[in-house]
Amino acid sequence: MMKAEGRRQKAEGRRQKSTPATAGHPPLHPFTLSPLRLLGAFLVRDFFTETSYRFAFIGGIVGILFRTFIFYFLSQFIGEAAAPLLTNYNGDYFSFVLIGLALGGYFGLGLGGFARALREAQTTGTLEALMMTPVPVSWIIVGSASWSYAYMTFRVLVYLLTGVLFLGVNLSGANVAAALLILLLGIIAFASIGIMAASIIMVIKRGDPVTALLGNLANLVGGVYYPVEVMPGWLQPLAKLLPISYALHGMRLALLTGAGWNELLPDILTLCLFCVILFPLSIFSFRYAVERARLDGSLAQY
Repeated sequence: MMKAEGRRQKAEGRRQKSTPATAGHPPLHPFTLSPLRLLGAFLVRDFFTETSYRFAFIGGIVGILFRTFIFYFLSQFIGEAAAPLLTNYNGDYFSFVLIGLALGGYFGLGLGGFARALREAQTTGTLEALMMTPVPVSWIIVGSASWSYAYMTFRVLVYLLTGVLFLGVNLSGANVAAALLILLLGIIAFASIGIMAASIIMVIKRGDPVTALLGNLANLVGGVYYPVEVMPGWLQPLAKLLPISYALHGMRLALLTGAGWNELLPDILTLCLFCVILFPLSIFSFRYAVERARLDGSLAQY
């Protein structure tokens, strides 16, 4: 009896050795995951990282409220003086600047978000590991900034809801579909500039002064805080070189006046042109920067 039991145990042991540990559960190749699941993984990782600093997270939200009320009281001080300059936007300065603050946040994130994500991955030692996986470079770029864009969208909602619910902003006649399309095109154009900035940082290992220059230029001539039309004539052509000018103009018309598609078409087509030119160029520049850093052996250096 005992001999039979011993033979049975030996046979069972041989079967376990001959059977792979993953039998019935083949290992997942990274790209058997769908792109949405991959982005979800990036989002979950960065969400837990961000919310682990609870005071900073809550402080950021409180900062949004303070900034909103500052511009509300500033608009009360300006009063009717600004109304003639804002006839194209229903004459309300606070509504005008609130959209500028919201969309300006996306522009700032597009310029600096990818560079910050790249810098963090370099300093924490995760960049080289990510680049060694079969995940395409384009998805690494998008995934690394996915939480930043999700959080920025939350911030924009806080801006708009605070204005609508408590400070008298009227968006009842808004062309929401057109506004969302303009927002999407604007984000792609802004992000493309940011990816090119991150490419420069990967090669030269220093902060990109072009990012700061573009950010300040956008605040000056992009129409974030005041209409482009109030600037001197020699300065206004600079606004036409920046995608934020067209995005802000189209968003304000869509949200504040309920402008139709025909009226918004020039801004939409211009933003599409920015996207078609800048996005492929940004992906090419980032791939080139990665390959150069790999050849130099400086991928993880900072």
